[in-house]
Parts: sequence; C-alpha cells; structure tokens
Amino acid sequence: QVQLVESGGGLVQPGGSLRLSCAASGFTFSAFRLSWYRQAPGKDRELVASIESTGGTTNYASSVKGRFTISRDNVKNTVYLQMKSLNPEDTAVYYCNARRLMVVHWGQGTQVTVSS
Repeated sequence: QVQLVESGGGLVQPGGSLRLSCAASGFTFSAFRLSWYRQAPGKDRELVASIESTGGTTNYASSVKGRFTISRDNVKNTVYLQMKSLNPEDTAVYYCNARRLMVVHWGQGTQVTVSS
C-alpha cells in the first residue's frame, strides 16, 4: 500500500521557521522525483520545490527561492522541506508528491499557518 505521510506543519509567527517531513512507503522511493506543493484557500495548487531521484538537482518556485530548502533521505524514505523567513503568504496546505513517468502519488497534506 502506497503511503505518503506529511508532518511538521503548524502555526508559526512571521519570520519563523518550520521543517516539514514526508515519510513514504509502498513504492521504490529512490526512483521517484519528490516535490512539495501547496494550496492556499481559493487558489490553485502550486509547485513549491522538487528534487530529483538522485538528490542532485533541485528546483524552487521563485517565491520561496532562498528561503526554502528541499532534501531527501533515500535510506529513511523521507523528503523534507526546511522553511525559513516565513510570511503570511506562505500559509497553505502543503502536500508531498512523488512522481515517476506516469505514476504519481500524493500525501494528505499538512497545514502551515503563518500569523502573529
């Protein structure tokens, strides 16, 4: 059974930091590109960051570049999103995504709220 389970979300003040984790099981984690998406209320889901299967190439949305860092541990089957200098515009549900060719897996999401 394929599972992607996100954790680490919560309420944080502007300027604060959070680290999201996504633990995977049920598929060959190391062969998949991993990504974090987010969806704010009333907005479309958007790609935040991605990392290739080998971990050598990463990509970021312009809005988070320099503030967020994606990483993966192919031994622990976990992908991370380190977020710093958070602002209210980062408030959203954050989803973990695994993709390889036409196979796509999604997590259930974790809420991140940035507010004073």
